[in-house]
Amino acid sequence: MPRPAVDPAVLRGCSGPWDAVVVGSGPNGLLGALTLARRGLQVLVLEAEATPGGGARTLDLGLADGVVHDVCSAVHPLALASPAIGAQWLRARGVDMIAPEASYAHPLDGGRAAVAMRSAAATGDLIGGRRGRVWADVFSSLAAHGPDVMALMLGTAEQRLRAITSPTGARTAALLGRAAALADRSVRSGDDAGALLAGVGAHAISPLSSPTAIGTAVLLGSLAHTGGWPIPRGGSQSLVTAWIAELFELGGSVVTHAPVTSLDQLPPSRVVLLDLPAPSAGRLLAPWARSAASRRLTRRLQVFPPSAGAAAKADLVLSGPIPWAAAQQAPGIARAGTVHLGGSATLINTAEREVAEGRLPEAPVVLVSDPAGADPSREVRGLRPVWAYAHVPLGCPVDPVPLVLAQLERFAPGVRDLVVAARGVPASRMTGHNRSLTGGDIAGGSTALPHLGARPFLATDPHHLATLPGWAPGGEDAEVLLCSASSAPGPGVHGLGGQAAARSALARLA
Repeated sequence: MPRPAVDPAVLRGCSGPWDAVVVGSGPNGLLGALTLARRGLQVLVLEAEATPGGGARTLDLGLADGVVHDVCSAVHPLALASPAIGAQWLRARGVDMIAPEASYAHPLDGGRAAVAMRSAAATGDLIGGRRGRVWADVFSSLAAHGPDVMALMLGTAEQRLRAITSPTGARTAALLGRAAALADRSVRSGDDAGALLAGVGAHAISPLSSPTAIGTAVLLGSLAHTGGWPIPRGGSQSLVTAWIAELFELGGSVVTHAPVTSLDQLPPSRVVLLDLPAPSAGRLLAPWARSAASRRLTRRLQVFPPSAGAAAKADLVLSGPIPWAAAQQAPGIARAGTVHLGGSATLINTAEREVAEGRLPEAPVVLVSDPAGADPSREVRGLRPVWAYAHVPLGCPVDPVPLVLAQLERFAPGVRDLVVAARGVPASRMTGHNRSLTGGDIAGGSTALPHLGARPFLATDPHHLATLPGWAPGGEDAEVLLCSASSAPGPGVHGLGGQAAARSALARLA
């Protein structure tokens, strides 16, 4: 196969040759690039948008002078806990991860709220009774084994095997099972513990009885009591800035305004990492598929199913803090970095089931963050950004702002009077600021159990896609790997997919 032509418009201002090219600069792409660069490879990152960072960008949307908004992710418990990122590395790079005293909160109708504090014991006291004691026991134990929890739930097959055979791993696995049973029972109980776990499980945009929602509740619920649910000072872009700074120090380059629609655009290299949805990766590889096996693989990538539900984004500018009705009964709600809106576990489950069935709920689940509560620097001349996602059917064209404001007004009467500006991005238009978010699919494809356990399909190496003969400088073969949320271990700002894909590539080059 002839060596591909270099597109000068893509590579303007960059020098080569390159050992690795990464397509897409989301957290997985950047952590994959860093993993390769730390081993001495020369790495080029290509990003289609005007700014790098994918789902971890912070931008001035023009809603109010000086007020910046997190366009996708805003709160980062997985980033703080991820071994691919590392809390120590974040501190060394000057990234201030502010963990609010209250990790998350869940207002209920009638002016009440349940609050999950950073301390599992304190949360148990707030819940009260036997359920509170069980909560404190289970989540305190999980918080004491954070690395094992991450390895068992998000690690590679090898990492999971090492974890479960470690002195503490078997106990941690048993605790995870106990926590899953607690989550399953609690969301049907109607009490505060059920409300808290329903809100966390709803991050999966899936009916609460699904294994994905239960697993999400257990993982994020345990992280709430490990290091908390932190907000990066200044916004999510501070993570991206730190990653790119190290990449530059190691000789790497990042080029923006560089959409890649064909592998022919890329320069020769020994490694190509694709931080793209599985269908996009399949379309890129299809013209290079020569064997029956490679054609089957590209077809499987292209038909990787999307999520049943999606997120629609609302960015608000308020002239003051959100006036939660439950603030007097539950003061922690005003200090929580994340608030889950939807009411009781039963109402949340109904709304998420409607979304999964393709219907827009009258009162969808809404996730809200007011980052200025933890990071006062986000407030500018009395104006503060408020971040919100509404859970809607995939590709839903409805403006989410009225849906979000209705849920906010339900639990914070008078909040409409504080709205200075608002911008809604329907699920159908989420690709306008991130081409990976097709139809508002923020998970990179289906998170149903078969697709989460074998992502994007069952394989010994779930990241390796193809070997391109003669692609690399000197006529050597090149390896193509998938490192996006469509690959293991799945969605979230943790960089583990990028790290695992890069390590796979390094092993193949050895």
